Amino acid sequence: MSRIPMSRIPATFQRLQAQRRKALIPYLTAGFPQADCTPALMHALVQGGADIIELGVPFSDPMADGPVIQQAGERALRAGVGLAQVLAMVRAFRAHDPHTPVVLMGYANPVERYQIKHGAGAFARDAAAAGVDGVLIVDYPPEECQDFAAALKAQGLDLIFLLAPTSSEARMAEVGRVASGYVYYVSLKGVTGAGHLDTAAVEAMLPRIRRHVHIPVGVGFGIRDAASACAVGRSADAVVIGTRLIQLLDAAAPGQAEAVARAFMAELRLALDGMEGNRG
Repeated sequence: MSRIPMSRIPATFQRLQAQRRKALIPYLTAGFPQADCTPALMHALVQGGADIIELGVPFSDPMADGPVIQQAGERALRAGVGLAQVLAMVRAFRAHDPHTPVVLMGYANPVERYQIKHGAGAFARDAAAAGVDGVLIVDYPPEECQDFAAALKAQGLDLIFLLAPTSSEARMAEVGRVASGYVYYVSLKGVTGAGHLDTAAVEAMLPRIRRHVHIPVGVGFGIRDAASACAVGRSADAVVIGTRLIQLLDAAAPGQAEAVARAFMAELRLALDGMEGNRG
C-alpha cells in the first residue's frame, strides 16, 4: 500500500513556534515576471528567509485580486502559464528544495478545468506528486467543497481558507472545522493591495478567530514593508505579503528579480526576528 505524502506545513509552524518566530509567507504569481523564472524566484525567496511560499495560479477573472496581482496574472496567462505549467514549476523547485512548504492559491475554474481534462481526483493527485503542500481556493467556501477537501486529505494536502473582517462567528466555526495547515485572515475589506492596514482591528479580530480556529492564523492584505509586517506579526502566527513583492519584481532591472526578491525577504525576516518577544 502506497504511503500518503504528508504536508510540510504543520512541522514548519511547529518549528517556528518552538523558536518563538513568525512565519514569513510571500505570495508569488506563477509565471511572473517571466514564464521561466518562477522556480529560481522561489529559491531566492527561501534564501532571503521565506518559510512558506504561496504560489498564485494565473486566472482570467481573479475577483479577490487587486490590479497589481491581476496584471501579473494576465501577463503569465499571455505567456502560456496555466495550472499544468504551475505544477511543473513546483516539481522543478522540489528538485532542489525538499523542505519549504508550497501552497497553491487561486480559483475554482482552473482546478475544475484540470479535472475535466485529466479526470476526477487528478488535481489532488498531481499536486501532491509535484510537491504541493496546501491549496487555497478563493471561491470554494467550506460548506461547498466537502468532496474536494476529502480528495486533498487523501493525498496529504492541507486545505486553507480565507477569513475576513466581515466573517460571522458561524463562518469562523465552519472554517475551524474544515481547515488544515493554517487560516489566512484578510485584514482589509476589498481586494489585495487596497486600503490601509488597521493593526488595532487585526489585533481585536484574532482572538475571536482563535476561539474557533485551532491552527495557525496568517494575516495578509495591506502589508508592504518591515514596519507593517512587524505590526501584524505581534499578534498573528504568520505574515503574508504579495502585492508589494509583485511591484518590486515588476520594477526590477533585467536579471535582477532574484536579487530583489532575496533582499526584500531578508529585510522582512530580520525585522520579524528582531521583534520584542522573539528569540534573541
